Amino acid sequence: MSIFESLKNKALGQFIDVIEWVDAARNTLTWKFPRHDNEIKNGAQLIVRESQAAVFLHEGELGDVFGPGRHELTTNNIPILTTLKSWKYAFNSPFKADVYFVNTRQFVDQKWGTANPIMMRDAEFGPVRLRAFGSYSFKVVNPGVFIRELSGAAPELVSEEVAGQLRNILASRFADALGEARIPALDLAAQYNEMGELLRGIIQKDFDGYGIEISKFLIENISLPPAVEEALDKRTQMGVLGDMNKYTQFQAANALGDAAKNPGAAGGMVGMFAGMNLGQTITGNVQAANAQPAAAPAAGGTPPPLPDAKTWYAGINGQREGPFHEGVLKTKIDAGEMDRDTLVWSQGMAGWVKAGDAPELSALFDSMPPPLPPA
Repeated sequence: MSIFESLKNKALGQFIDVIEWVDAARNTLTWKFPRHDNEIKNGAQLIVRESQAAVFLHEGELGDVFGPGRHELTTNNIPILTTLKSWKYAFNSPFKADVYFVNTRQFVDQKWGTANPIMMRDAEFGPVRLRAFGSYSFKVVNPGVFIRELSGAAPELVSEEVAGQLRNILASRFADALGEARIPALDLAAQYNEMGELLRGIIQKDFDGYGIEISKFLIENISLPPAVEEALDKRTQMGVLGDMNKYTQFQAANALGDAAKNPGAAGGMVGMFAGMNLGQTITGNVQAANAQPAAAPAAGGTPPPLPDAKTWYAGINGQREGPFHEGVLKTKIDAGEMDRDTLVWSQGMAGWVKAGDAPELSALFDSMPPPLPPA
């Protein structure tokens, strides 16, 4: 090889002819092409694969952005970079520029959650603390803005480096939206999809400034504190059991059957007699309770309310009072402390209503005498 051929090969080694990125990892967001001060040959081939974008920067200033495809780099088809470098006329000289590849595919199954409980006022439980978590998907839709705002001059950026900032924005906006929605805690599970779509639109405004699109926002669970959940479970169990007297008799009958199946003779007899005594005691108590006469009416001729009678709260003189049974409400209506415009609320209602508009209470006002005629 002659000295001229050696110098020619050395000179050619200073030029970059092909610029491309083969992503071997699944979490890389941006990757800087390793130019190492080599010049990009005028007419070099830029290969941008699907779900990629190539961003050119000159001395830190944003230049041209190329989408998927094969591009021949000349001073004629990179107008922004040509303007930045003050090329007034096209020429065939090599040039220098930083090339960043941006991954534009969707990054799915990203997790979010509330670091601290969200305080809210519930119509049924009062002040409660809620926690929530879910998942979301995002992708880069404006590579130039993303490079300028998040990636900067870093040679490589992975999704974990921006996930923390994204989660903080999501959790903050979710807490604010949940407090403003005023949805009862027991009805939140039926609103997951609607809240997710609503929040995605609200949150997207924050991500536009980063060149990112939130393509999916899912709420997987909103949970109450363990003590409240335990109380709800007990309340549900009582509702499932229904009539406690019949349930007690059923348990006593099962105890007799289990005692009779005891294989030990002595133990079986003891178990049988114990079960019989238990059943007789329980049955006797139930019968005695059923045989007792009804309690005498309370003073004033108004009988006491049934144990499971519906109770009401009333807004009297700007204060919430109650709970009251219908008999007490009737007394207050007769005394003039309540009228048809008095606000009332009972468990299961979505909000306060006027007493005259409540079907269960309207009859209490129908029995009121008309006003006295003028003297």
